[in-house]
Amino acid sequence: MLQQLQTLVKHIAHTEVMPRFLTAAASEKADGSILSEADLAAQAAFSDGLRQIADCPMLGEEMAEQAQRDLWLHNHDALWVVDPIDGTTNFVNGFPHFALSAALLRQGRPEIGVIYNPVSDECFYAQAGQGAFLNGRCLPLALREKKLHRAIAGVEIKYLRSGKLSSRMSTLSPVGSIRNMGSSTLDWCYLAAGRMDVYVHGGQKLWDYAAGSLIFSEAGGCLATLEGDDFWSGQHVFQRSVIAAASPQLFEPWLKWIRSNQ
Repeated sequence: MLQQLQTLVKHIAHTEVMPRFLTAAASEKADGSILSEADLAAQAAFSDGLRQIADCPMLGEEMAEQAQRDLWLHNHDALWVVDPIDGTTNFVNGFPHFALSAALLRQGRPEIGVIYNPVSDECFYAQAGQGAFLNGRCLPLALREKKLHRAIAGVEIKYLRSGKLSSRMSTLSPVGSIRNMGSSTLDWCYLAAGRMDVYVHGGQKLWDYAAGSLIFSEAGGCLATLEGDDFWSGQHVFQRSVIAAASPQLFEPWLKWIRSNQ
């Protein structure tokens, strides 16, 4: 199934998404985020193609919120979770950093996941218990010994709900450098690959972390939430925060600093 999923994700990227890059019409959704015609075309293609891999329902980002919640509540045995284009704002503005993401969840946990950046032709993928990979290479690509003050951090300050934490992250951050590239799914992949070292986000949607958290975990990463040590605990499925680090040596001081500054 993992190989089939990679093939499908790449096919949709090259037939529905990339032909619309720089030309897709876009509009603003009720929550202020951007929706393009490419998102809708890709989601429709996923809906058709995923059932050929595993015949179970699909929850997509561009579905109505109530439909998403109904699917989550009634399909824990097996459910596809899809982000047809993660980084739509980048996509419609010609910034070449976006991805397609798809994961199969069983009992609420990801079993397989694929994230594909069609611009760089980088396909990140994982299966539970089988490791994580980028274009056939085992992740992480490189894991360098670093102290926290030299670390590269992925931080989405806009979504840090604590004003104290966001302020101190901007002025007193303990890391060497901060990045915000506008694609949560690729953030997970860059952490898994060793391109970033630590990460914090105040609240990702299910489709933002479904495939990415699996790829990151299978690459050996450590993760928790702003509220607790177990990333998968709690009921906030559609708005889950994350604290993560590529290694235990970085995770402990990063977690301690964030928790003490909330």
